[in-house]
Amino acid sequence: MWLAVPVVMVTACTHKSADTSSDVPKRTVFFEKSGMDTTIKPGDDFFSYANGKWIKDTQIPPSEREWGSFVTLSNDNIKNLHLILDDVSAKDNTAGSNEQKVGDLYKSGMDTASIEKLGYEPVKPVLAKISAVKDYKDLVKLAADGFKDGDGFLLGFYVSPDDRISSKNVAHFDQTGITLPTRDYYFKTDSASKKIRDEYVKYIAKLFTFTGVDAATAAKKADGILKLETAIALSHLTPVELRDPVKNYNKFAVTAFQKQMPDIDLADAFNRMGLKTDTILVGQPGYYKALDNLLKTQPIDMWKDKATFNALDDGATSLDKQFRDAHFDFYGKILNGQKVQKERWKLMASNVDGGLGELLGQIYVEKYFTPDAKQHMLDLVNNLQAVYKDRIEKLDWMSPETKKQALAKLAAFTKKIGYPDKWKKYDDVEISKDAYYKNQESISKHNYAEMIKKVNKPVDRTEWGMTPPTVNAYYNPTFNEIVFPAGILQFPFFDKDADDAINYGAIGAVIGHEMTHGFDDQGRQYDKDGNLKDWWTKDDADKFKKRVQVMIDQYDKFTVLNGVHVNGQLTQGENLADNGGVAIAYQAFKNTPQGKSDTKIDGFTPDQRFFLAFAQVWRLKTRDETMRMRINLDPHSPEQYRTNGPLSNNPAFYKAFDIKPGDKMYRAEADRVKVW
Repeated sequence: MWLAVPVVMVTACTHKSADTSSDVPKRTVFFEKSGMDTTIKPGDDFFSYANGKWIKDTQIPPSEREWGSFVTLSNDNIKNLHLILDDVSAKDNTAGSNEQKVGDLYKSGMDTASIEKLGYEPVKPVLAKISAVKDYKDLVKLAADGFKDGDGFLLGFYVSPDDRISSKNVAHFDQTGITLPTRDYYFKTDSASKKIRDEYVKYIAKLFTFTGVDAATAAKKADGILKLETAIALSHLTPVELRDPVKNYNKFAVTAFQKQMPDIDLADAFNRMGLKTDTILVGQPGYYKALDNLLKTQPIDMWKDKATFNALDDGATSLDKQFRDAHFDFYGKILNGQKVQKERWKLMASNVDGGLGELLGQIYVEKYFTPDAKQHMLDLVNNLQAVYKDRIEKLDWMSPETKKQALAKLAAFTKKIGYPDKWKKYDDVEISKDAYYKNQESISKHNYAEMIKKVNKPVDRTEWGMTPPTVNAYYNPTFNEIVFPAGILQFPFFDKDADDAINYGAIGAVIGHEMTHGFDDQGRQYDKDGNLKDWWTKDDADKFKKRVQVMIDQYDKFTVLNGVHVNGQLTQGENLADNGGVAIAYQAFKNTPQGKSDTKIDGFTPDQRFFLAFAQVWRLKTRDETMRMRINLDPHSPEQYRTNGPLSNNPAFYKAFDIKPGDKMYRAEADRVKVW
């Protein structure tokens, strides 16, 4: 995965060892045999063989959308953040200090009594501005003015590297304007999609009634908003279309783009936004052409209703209980199947991590992440990088010319592990212990002010796109970097005391996964310096696409939810990364002493243990509502197929578990995916 990332400013950080006192039990068991279902043949469904009993016995907690390895580790990290925040928020901290800001932001969010007293008072100034709008030109002015306060709309504006000149930050404009997850939610006619739209209209109407609008008028406004968003959705590209970096790279002189949007005064809008530039990148020009037309042709009252709803919806989680509950009922229950809301302290710990992540992160890594863990991880990354080099050199389908470029790109990977070397500053953020909504506004203003300063300036490649406690990892193509936050460097992904089969099967496959993103259907289009540039011969590119099509066809046949199919096109990048990741990790594992031995642990050979560790990483149980949304939106395949898909293509897996023709996962060698 990759994403736009915030600026990181310079601050020194020292690190102490985490608590390793004798009262902390040392883990000795690294694969949970009790979760297996050995009545299932490994060659029929390895995911269920490794995890089946756990899946059968596990109940997803009412407050969760899914439950398993990623989620339990994230919850553990939230608990650790909670300990930190409980501690710092109880102290009399120096004004302006890291501790004061994170502690008081947490305390303000926990102060629900003050939040209840305010009701929806915090959003009334924005609602008054919307009410004063007389025509669409006023609306555009209001939308542009709002960016500085974190309330901008209509324009999907952000700042990040120019994909073709990755050393320079530029202004980007992407499609926006809809609230449901993707365009298809507005057009699908199946019963589940219809139910979501019906519930969405009820949710919109409910927010209006909270502001004093009568039920009949609120319902009419809600119907109009759905109609308007449906018209907007017609202009949107699909998630599959958004995967094409060339199609979504459209550079314009501002004066030239103005001609495509004659009724929106871009010069005035940009001035109000504080944006000074002659050139912009537009991801999806079709949206902006449609917006120009819709602003003129749709009733201004409908646009004002939509702006009002967006303001209420955006602020709902920071307002009183009726707003919070309504927000959860739609986004949590309807879209994701959650039964109850998370405990308030969990929400607030996550909120502080999201809002002041690199202040809280400094405290987190000092307490919970050790320098030796970082070094161990770096060693693993270097080992896998060496294996990837060997595999590229030995590819039988790629020409020497393209191999040379691929190897140069691999060698140029930047490796970020644990936490930033430079920490972001929040000096202009003002946090009060009794003003939660205003605190959120201050953070939003800070983020925008920081972002707008980057326009047309050199890219700072030290910045991070995830906070240290995050249980995830990513590859960023314009930085050509692989990033592993401290949060994921824990069991079941990584444990410094685990045997190599476990670490290589788990975090090793994650490392290989992120490396392979540099050479997936999107990443392969960026060169070693992070520029969107074609460095492939036509023949090699054609061979790549032909091999990837085999994988797309494989995954298209996988089904969930009574016949809903995985989208092989949408998931191709992640599937390539999964297939490449486990293959690279296995080869690296075979270079270790354990990988060369046949000594069993827990009754399993080293190779068997490697693949079981891989399956344990993807041990996850998901609600049907969440899975349905994932299939429509998520570029990752469901966990069963993130396990079985890559292993069905891996010769070493066949040998380790004696997979033979007739087994359900068996594929003839000619039908297996062979890319990286």
